[in-house]
Amino acid sequence: MQAVDDPLLSDFQAQITERPLMNSFGGLLQTSNLIGGKWRDANDGTTIDVLNPASGVLLGTVPNCGEGETRLAIEAAAEAFADWSRSNMSFRVGLLHKLHDALLDNCEPLAQLLTAEQGKPLAEARGEIAIGAAYIRWFAEEVRRAKGEIVPAPTADRRLMVTRHPVGVVGAITPWNFPSSMLARKLGPALAAGCTVVAKPASATPYSGLAWGKLCQDVGFPEGVVNIVTGSAHAIGGAIMASPDVRKVTFTGSTEIGKVLIRQSADSVKKVSMELGGNAPFIVFDDADLDAAIEGAMISKYRNMGQTCVCTNRFYVQAGIHDKFVARLKDATEALKVGDGSEDGTQQGPMIDEAGVKKVEAMIADATAKGAHIVTGGKRHAKGGTFFEPTVLTGATSDMQFATEEIFGPLSAVFRFEVEDAAITAANATEFGLAAYAYTRDIGRVFRLNDQLEYGLIGINTGLVTTVEAPFGGLKESGMGKEGGSQGLDDYLETKYMCVAGLDG
Repeated sequence: MQAVDDPLLSDFQAQITERPLMNSFGGLLQTSNLIGGKWRDANDGTTIDVLNPASGVLLGTVPNCGEGETRLAIEAAAEAFADWSRSNMSFRVGLLHKLHDALLDNCEPLAQLLTAEQGKPLAEARGEIAIGAAYIRWFAEEVRRAKGEIVPAPTADRRLMVTRHPVGVVGAITPWNFPSSMLARKLGPALAAGCTVVAKPASATPYSGLAWGKLCQDVGFPEGVVNIVTGSAHAIGGAIMASPDVRKVTFTGSTEIGKVLIRQSADSVKKVSMELGGNAPFIVFDDADLDAAIEGAMISKYRNMGQTCVCTNRFYVQAGIHDKFVARLKDATEALKVGDGSEDGTQQGPMIDEAGVKKVEAMIADATAKGAHIVTGGKRHAKGGTFFEPTVLTGATSDMQFATEEIFGPLSAVFRFEVEDAAITAANATEFGLAAYAYTRDIGRVFRLNDQLEYGLIGINTGLVTTVEAPFGGLKESGMGKEGGSQGLDDYLETKYMCVAGLDG
């Protein structure tokens, strides 16, 4: 959670107030949509304001597009698919490597743009750009291993072949909390497989998504292969789900919206992958390395101001180490530097909007009314706006709101437990199953946790598990499908079986 000092970090306020928008952020701030290789505005000329959550300053506007513009993007993607899907793999891989290099070459302006629209500390934004580039490189390499097979035939006159093919036009809907890396996890495998894409970034953070369109265009992706549309989530999402030309939809966002999209996918039997909500438990056993547990707690709880789907939602701490853990967590939490994400040393920026702040306030009020105790924080920060004090509270119980609902804010809720079985039962007592963390030195317990925790991602003695080489995805109502790893390519490929007979003469 340490911020990184960087002499390249410029005066952010000067950038947005003294320089023209189109010349800011290395020329990567785009105020139009990319459709069929052309930058265009909404048909009716309407726009959406994009604000810096730290300062409230207007960064600019983006088109408020809807069904009509989305249909044009789908048509462009469908037309481009015919050639792109049959292009040489070496051509696609070469473009992906160029895109990887372009992301790293432009890491600083991309990170500053991300921080400006989303609020996270610049050090975290740089990391997000870097892992996004790593996803692109990973899938450029992984597609070379997307093999079919020859199946032994039951008779000598036949050959049985299994081959893999791009699924088609992909609709990609991404969230505001990781507006760059979430798009990377979708664009990378789709483009590597030979699919074309219509992407809808979140309205709160559209510029990071549009910057991807600019870079794809700059490195030479053909027109229509990558399309970026901003505007009404309902209208754009509706057009994507209704179109028979869109054969796969990949969505990262809330479970509520994910369920709607799954229902809508039935009408045209689309392939879907869903990375939905979480309610991550963080279990600390008496035998844990306390230093490591605190370090992992700070990473898993306060990264991006607690606004991630894999953030710790519930700390379960065994009775023998509970008080020491809380004392150490309090000290580490109070040491966090809160401020504008573009400022040197900032570790906690603003929350994304007022609704997020009110949700955290409501959870704290609910918990304290039911007997929880605020150890530190608990209210809006003196900086005002959507800044909120990183908070720790103890005495958490299963009837409190955050026990079953995702917090999505800088609130650490600590539960006390006595025995292993009780912790596992409590950890699983949710419809979600995305990420879980546990700290223990008992190797037998590690394997019991792997067997019994109902989560797609499990971190043992670490608070950061995401890596491009491994699958990312949840169980239960946290979604379906995987992103990353070899599994992340599977959702963008169809499998065909061909039987060739009459080969005996």
